[in-house]
Amino acid sequence: MSGTEDGQGLRIKNSLETGRDRASGFFMKEDDDIIIRCLNCGTKNRIPKGRFQEHPACGRCHAPLDDMIIRCLRCGTKNRMPENRLNDSPLCGRCGAPLIVDSSQHQPMDVMDSTFLREVLTFAGSVLVDCWAPWCGPCRALSSILEELALKYAGGIKIVKLNVDENPLTAQQFGVRNIPTMLFFRNGKLVHSLVGLLPKEEIERHLLSVMETN
Repeated sequence: MSGTEDGQGLRIKNSLETGRDRASGFFMKEDDDIIIRCLNCGTKNRIPKGRFQEHPACGRCHAPLDDMIIRCLRCGTKNRMPENRLNDSPLCGRCGAPLIVDSSQHQPMDVMDSTFLREVLTFAGSVLVDCWAPWCGPCRALSSILEELALKYAGGIKIVKLNVDENPLTAQQFGVRNIPTMLFFRNGKLVHSLVGLLPKEEIERHLLSVMETN
């Protein structure tokens, strides 16, 4: 995936570019349904929101659809972890370092298509979603700003990162056409969005506005 500069961050040029027009038909059939891509075989599964707490499995390969991806803080490896093993002191499969699984840690956490419902849409409180991609220079600059804000406002707002290259379904659902894009959620509802690399003070002002209305 690549992008071009358009004055409001980098414009996504492939399937995400028409995501807003296709999202309602491609991503969700009904308001209470969500599409979850299986991490094992890649199959897109349509799951009613009410069934997500039942630990759904992929209709093709039967792998769990609610596994979490935890990035190792030592080597950067992404580890797939069933939710029922989070309290078993899991270790990184590559370097053996302990995995930090506390989602309240004072730094942005990664979310995926398969974990977005749990970490954002059913979260009681404020969430800032940083939509980014590895090839996006402004995204890297924004990342350091959000890390500072995550530390400063720990406990008041959760900041998460969504790689749009790896998770196009969620990006399409919320009409993300340019990156970086920041999506602000309150109690699972999208209430505001910002596009582009903005000054820290402006981002902080919008962040506080969302927090104060909790």
